[in-house]
Amino acid sequence: MSSRSRSQLILIVAVAGLVVFAGCSGADPGDAPTSNTTETPIGDTQRSTTTAGPSINGTLEVHFINVGQSVSTLVVSPSGETMLVDTGHYQDDGEYVLQYLQAHGIERIDHLVVSHNDADHIGGNAAIIEYYETSADGIGAVYDPGIAASTQTYGEYLDAVEEHEVTLYETREGDNVAFEGVDVQVLGPPEPYLESEARNENSIVLKLSYGETSFLLSGDAEDDQEAYLVEEYGSQLESTVLKAGHHGSSSSTSGRFLDTVKPDAVIISSAYDSQYDHPTEAVLQRLSDRSIPAYWTATHGDIVLVSDGRAVSVRTQNAAPTDPSTIRDADPATVGVSGEVTEREVLAGDTVATQTEAVATDGGTPTLTASPAALAVTEVNADAEGDDRENLNDEYVVFENTGNDPLELSGWTVEDEAGRTYTFPEGYTLDSGATVTLHTGSGSDTETDVYWGSGSPIWNNDGDTVIVRTSDGTTVLEESY
Repeated sequence: MSSRSRSQLILIVAVAGLVVFAGCSGADPGDAPTSNTTETPIGDTQRSTTTAGPSINGTLEVHFINVGQSVSTLVVSPSGETMLVDTGHYQDDGEYVLQYLQAHGIERIDHLVVSHNDADHIGGNAAIIEYYETSADGIGAVYDPGIAASTQTYGEYLDAVEEHEVTLYETREGDNVAFEGVDVQVLGPPEPYLESEARNENSIVLKLSYGETSFLLSGDAEDDQEAYLVEEYGSQLESTVLKAGHHGSSSSTSGRFLDTVKPDAVIISSAYDSQYDHPTEAVLQRLSDRSIPAYWTATHGDIVLVSDGRAVSVRTQNAAPTDPSTIRDADPATVGVSGEVTEREVLAGDTVATQTEAVATDGGTPTLTASPAALAVTEVNADAEGDDRENLNDEYVVFENTGNDPLELSGWTVEDEAGRTYTFPEGYTLDSGATVTLHTGSGSDTETDVYWGSGSPIWNNDGDTVIVRTSDGTTVLEESY
C-alpha cells in the first residue's frame, strides 16, 4: 500500500459527535437509534447527540491485560458491548491479547481504540483485525488519533484495515463514542495537535463514567498533554481509577495531574524488568506522597475492575503490594498466562461501599451496598495558640458521627495532604451524635479525645486536606479547609 493511500485511509472520517455502531447484540448498523439519541447525517457519516445519560443496570468491567512492557485494556459494557484500547507490543504480535480475549469468550470487538501509533501500543492491531474479521464476529470500527508512524507495524495495521474494509475514524477531543450504558468522553488529542504532533502527547484520552464511578485512560500522555487536560477540564478529570500515563514514566502522572484527577487507585502497565525503569521512582514517590495505592500488571498480573455504578471491585491475578514504596517487593507475574482473579479492594464512588457478600474468584459479580459516610469534620484548629511546636495538643481536628448508629473506627486512618497518617486504636467506637477530638501531640486516649503522638505540627495553617479512610483503604471523607 502506498504512503498516499495510507494517508487517505487514516483521514477517512473526522468524528465530531457520538458515532453509533452495532454492538454484541447483533443489531444491524442500519437499525434505528435508541430513544436517548438523535442522529443527523453529515456528509457520508452520521453524528449523534446524547439527550439523556445512561441508566445504571448491570456491571462495567475494565480489564488491564498483563502484556509486559506495553498496554492493552479491554472494556465490557453492562450489555456486553466491547471496547479494546491498544493491543500490546509488536514483539509478540498481539499473541497475549488475543489469548486473553479468546479465554474470556470475546467474539466481537465493537470499538478498537488506538491511543497512539507507537509500536508498543499497536503491536497486535493487524493480528486482531485479521482474526476477528476472518474467524469471529468482526471489528465494529477503529478509532485513531490520526498521526502516522513510519514503522512496519503501523503499515501492517493499515493494510489489515484496508484489506478487511474496517471503518476507521480519526478521533479527537470532544468526540463521544457510543458505548451502551456508559458515558465515554474523548478528552484528547486537541485541535490543533500538541508539541509538533508528537505521538505520545497526542494520545486518545478516554474518560469512562458509569454511575458514581469513573476511569481515566490516558494513553502515553506526557507533561504537555497532562497540562492541557488540567487547564481545559480541571475538576472534570476527577476519576475513581487512573491508568498511569506512559507506563509509569517520570514525564507522566505529574503531581498536578494527580491532584486534579484525585484517583482512589492507579493502574500501571509495564514490564517487571523494564529497560526504562518503569514505573520510575519519581512516579512512585508522587503516588506515595498522596497515599494512592498502585496496581502493577508486572506483579499483580491481569487486573480486572468491576463497577456496579456505586463502587469498584479491584480484582487481580496475584496478591502483591499496592503501597508505591514497596511495589517492587513481589515476584513478577508471568506474561501471557491468565488465571482467576481475586478481589483485593473495593473503591467507593460518591458513597462508602461495604461488601455484604463474599466474592467468588471466578470473576463473578460482587454484591455491594452503599451508604453515606457518617463521619464529618466539624472543626479544624490548625493554628495553635502561641508557638505551634510547643502547643501541639491545641492543634486538633474534631470529628462527629452524624449517623444513627455507633461507628466502629478501629483501624481507620486520618491523613493530611503530605500523607502523614494517624490510625484509630483497636476497639475504638464513636457513638451516634458523639464527637472525638484528634490532637496532634501526645496524651492518654479517652472516648472524647485521641492523640496523634506527633512531635511536630501536622495541619498547615494556610490550608490542608483532612482525609479519612476505612481499614480496607476506602476513602470516606476528604475535607479541605
